Amino acid sequence: MSGSSGEKRVVVGAALVRGGLVLAARRSAPEALAGRWEFPGGKVEPGETVADALERELREELGVEARARDRLPGAWEVREGLELHIWSADLLDGEPLPLQDHDELRWLAPADLYSVDWLPQDRFALPHVAALLARVAPPSG
Repeated sequence: MSGSSGEKRVVVGAALVRGGLVLAARRSAPEALAGRWEFPGGKVEPGETVADALERELREELGVEARARDRLPGAWEVREGLELHIWSADLLDGEPLPLQDHDELRWLAPADLYSVDWLPQDRFALPHVAALLARVAPPSG
């Protein structure tokens, strides 16, 4: 494996889905991001697959077991050499708690996706998350 300086490092965020809702997490740290909402996740470590990183981050940040599913279209350059990818994920076990870097969690329905103040880097995924939720939402009525 080569470590060329032009290589991008990936940060992965989870569109964690349960019953037609997606989990949003409000940042408490660092101060520059506090109060804004994101899809929970973190950096992919060397030698780790994106799916493994996503599942590890959800264990560490939320205390849950989850399974990474599919990468949503698009990406966002967070800063030079660091790119955010959002993946859909299924909650397997546990109730999410804001254990690290977050102070509040909310399950959002498709109609509520734009009701929170998302971090700019997470906004690109919202139309894709809405489409994902439309596919998995329980029938109404």
